[in-house]
Amino acid sequence: MSSLASAYYQRANELLARAWETNAATIGQLAPIVGACVARGGVIHTFGSGHSELISREIIGRAGGLVCVTGIQDPTAGFIENLVGYGTKLIERYDRQYQLLPGEVLIAISNSGKNCSPIEVALYAKQKGLTVVSLSCLAMSRATPSQHPSGKRLFECADYVLDNGGVPGDAIVEAADGVNAGPTSTLIGCSVLNWLMLATVEWLKANGHPLPLLRSQNLPGAIEHNRALGQKYKARLSRQLA
Repeated sequence: MSSLASAYYQRANELLARAWETNAATIGQLAPIVGACVARGGVIHTFGSGHSELISREIIGRAGGLVCVTGIQDPTAGFIENLVGYGTKLIERYDRQYQLLPGEVLIAISNSGKNCSPIEVALYAKQKGLTVVSLSCLAMSRATPSQHPSGKRLFECADYVLDNGGVPGDAIVEAADGVNAGPTSTLIGCSVLNWLMLATVEWLKANGHPLPLLRSQNLPGAIEHNRALGQKYKARLSRQLA
């Protein structure tokens, strides 16, 4: 095993453990809020611009995940995320198609937290009466000026703040003089969202609510199970079930 890979493994696991400790209290506060949304038949919306879209997709349509999670998709893959007003237009169109309803939850993800699109998505959702959760690297966000005219960074637009615990620039292993490799935002960001989903499932179970959990479509009968589960959300999921 290369020394770079070994260094990444050790450091990334340290950051993952720290993220668990850092976010535990916030996840504990969020679980009843997200759980109550699910219990009412509501939807959890996610948005991530650029590479953060990978994290937003982690909890959408996943085996073992909640059926009622759906995502706002950016067809430019973040290419124009700093075009002022683009994020607002994006979420306005999504709202017309799938609806953002008061009392639902929106999770906006951006490692830097400084770019316009995720900030505009968060501000729009707050205006619509949703609970807004941000996931970013707070160390980087606090050290970086916003690109949005409001001057706000993503964590300043949210009701609840989750921190991936990374470092400015994301990469943690020095590969050459002043050049780093090995980003952690996806690894830890996906873990944080899965912790939140599991805490939500635990809340639903403890309060006697059904668990609308998807099964792996590779298991017998799973596709039929998933389709039946998703029927009530059919008009509200931006990515339909198989």
